Amino acid sequence: MGQDQTKQQIEKGLHLYQSNQTEKALRVWMRVLEKSADPAGRFRVLGCLITAHAEMGRYKDMLKFAVVQIDTARELEDPDYLTESYLNLARSNEKLCEFQKTISYCKTCLNMQGTTVSPQLNGQVSLSMGNAFLGLSIFQKALECFEKALRYAHNNDDKMLECRVCCSLGNFYTQIKDYEKALFFPCKAAELVNDYGKGWSLKYRAMSQYHMAVAYRKLGRLADAMDCCEESMKIALQHGDRPLQALCLLCFADIHRSRKDVQTAIPRYDSSLSIMTEIGNRLGLIQVLLGVTKCWMIQKELDKALESIEKAQELAEGLGNKLGLLKLHCLCERIYRTKGQQQELRDHVVKFHECVEEMELYCGMCGESIGEKNNQLQALPCSHFFHLKCLQTDGTRGCPNCRRLSVKPGYV
Repeated sequence: MGQDQTKQQIEKGLHLYQSNQTEKALRVWMRVLEKSADPAGRFRVLGCLITAHAEMGRYKDMLKFAVVQIDTARELEDPDYLTESYLNLARSNEKLCEFQKTISYCKTCLNMQGTTVSPQLNGQVSLSMGNAFLGLSIFQKALECFEKALRYAHNNDDKMLECRVCCSLGNFYTQIKDYEKALFFPCKAAELVNDYGKGWSLKYRAMSQYHMAVAYRKLGRLADAMDCCEESMKIALQHGDRPLQALCLLCFADIHRSRKDVQTAIPRYDSSLSIMTEIGNRLGLIQVLLGVTKCWMIQKELDKALESIEKAQELAEGLGNKLGLLKLHCLCERIYRTKGQQQELRDHVVKFHECVEEMELYCGMCGESIGEKNNQLQALPCSHFFHLKCLQTDGTRGCPNCRRLSVKPGYV
C-alpha cells in the first residue's frame, strides 16, 4: 500500500469513525497498519487507533499501540513524531492510573524542546501531568500544571485544550471542596462548547455536563445534577463511550444516595463498578467503593461497609492516591466510633492526620484543614492555596508555605 492509498484509507476510517461506525473504522485502520509501507502513514494511523481505543476505554490496547508508535517514530528519526508518541504513551499510562510513569513520560516530552510541535503539544503534556499529580493527590503540583496548560491554551488560542483543562480544574476543586470553583470551571467549559464547538466531537459537551453534574450534586442541587448527568449519559451511550458511561452511572448512584435512596443507588454503583473493572479505571473504582461504603453505613451494615473499605484501601495504596486513603480513614473513624472499638478508632485518627500533613491539606495562614467542608479557596502565583477569607484578612504578604520551605535548618 503506497503513500496516497494509505492517506485515502486513513480518511475513510475517520469518516466511518465520525459516523459512529467504530468497529468498521478500526478494521480499515488495522488493514492500513498491516499493509502500508509508508512510515509516516503508519504513524498517523496508530494515532487514530490510540484515540479510538482511549474513547472506548480499551486502555491496554491504547498502550499497546502507543508503544508501537514510539518504534515507528524512532524509525522516522524525527523529533516531532517522537514527542507526539511520548505524549500518547503518557496518556495511555494516565488512563491506566500509572501516574508515576505518566509524569516520567511527560517530562521526557518537555525535555524535547526545539521541536516544531512543542508549542502545540506542551499544553496537552501539562494537562496530562496535572491529571497524574491529581491522581497522586499532590495538589500544588497538579494546580501548577493545570495553570501552565491553561496559559498554553490561551497563548495558542486552543479552545479545545482550554475546555479540557477547565474540566480537570473542576475535578481538582471538587476534590479539595471549593464547590463554587468546582462548578465555575465546567460551566466555563460548557460555554466554550456552545461558542466554539460546532465542529467538535460531542465528547466535549458530554464531559462538561458530567463535571457540572458532580458539582451540582456536591452543592445539593440534585435536580440540576440529574439533568446534566442525563445529558452526558445520552451522548456517552450514542458514542459507545464506556469510560464516561461508568462515570455517569457513578454520579447517578451518588445522587440517589444523597436522596437517601439506597435501593436505587446500589444497582447503579454495581453497574459502574463492572465497567470500571472492565476498562481498568482503578481511581474510579475507589470512588465507587467509597459510595458503596456510605450506602452500607446509611443502612447500618457496618461489617459490609468495612469490607468495601478494605477493597478500596488496597486500590488506593497501590495507586498512591492519598486523598482516597484519607477519606477511608475518615469513614473507618466513624464506623469504629459507632462500634465503640477505641484502639481501632485511635489508629485511624492518627492515620487521618498523617494523610492531612502529607498532602498539606491545611491553610498555611489559619492552620485549619482544607477539604473537610465546602470552603472558598484562592491560589497564589506559586500554586499554594489558602482560604479566601484568610487571604482577604491577612493581605498578600507573600506565601507563608514558600517562606517555611525556604528556611533551611541550621547546623547543630
